Amino acid sequence: MTVAILQARMSSTRLPGKVMKPLAGRPMIERQLERLRRCLTLDRIVVATSQDASDDPLAAHLAGLGVDVFRGPLNDVLGRYVGAALTFDVGPDLVRLTADCPLADPGVIDDCVRQRVRLGVDYCSNGRRRTYPHGLDVEVFTLEALLTAGREATDPYDREHVTPFLYRNPDRFSVGELTQARDEGHLRWTVDTPEDFAFVERVYGALYPSNPAFTSDDVRALPFSHVGPV
Repeated sequence: MTVAILQARMSSTRLPGKVMKPLAGRPMIERQLERLRRCLTLDRIVVATSQDASDDPLAAHLAGLGVDVFRGPLNDVLGRYVGAALTFDVGPDLVRLTADCPLADPGVIDDCVRQRVRLGVDYCSNGRRRTYPHGLDVEVFTLEALLTAGREATDPYDREHVTPFLYRNPDRFSVGELTQARDEGHLRWTVDTPEDFAFVERVYGALYPSNPAFTSDDVRALPFSHVGPV
């Protein structure tokens, strides 16, 4: 079984509450979940948010929609992932996603899941040697690797960012990557700032009404999709 864990919180500093900002009439996180449900390789999607009171509205909203939700430490996101993995039926593969990517590409996620299996590695990502736009990020790793990191990682950076313990220890974990022929690593399709959100709003406004299942190629075809360097 392959389970995606989507990390989300309301307390983002540059754009607070962004995951619940309305996008095409629904909270942004709902739009991302809608896209993730089109993945062919995912058997389950869990949202991992924090136990902080600021995330109570997010957790309540998602639970009301029937979404699987796990609540764990705010800053120890690795601990949150381990808690979610142990609470729900996960493995052998886990997919790490973040809830600031409402243009997430189901095909890219599927490709990364399959690439990990094909290479037989512990960890696979499309973000370390970046050729995809920021916002199409995906990491896939084994449950065993996650649990090892959860037991042994002590650096606060490793705890906050979940996976560095894996790719910073290549003597212990095998690492693979997913790349594409075109280099779009300078493009910004994620949401960290009001300007990012305005861009995503334009994309959804142009594509969603006529084609809710729009693809990355549909985004690329828009005259404003190449929004400059990160």
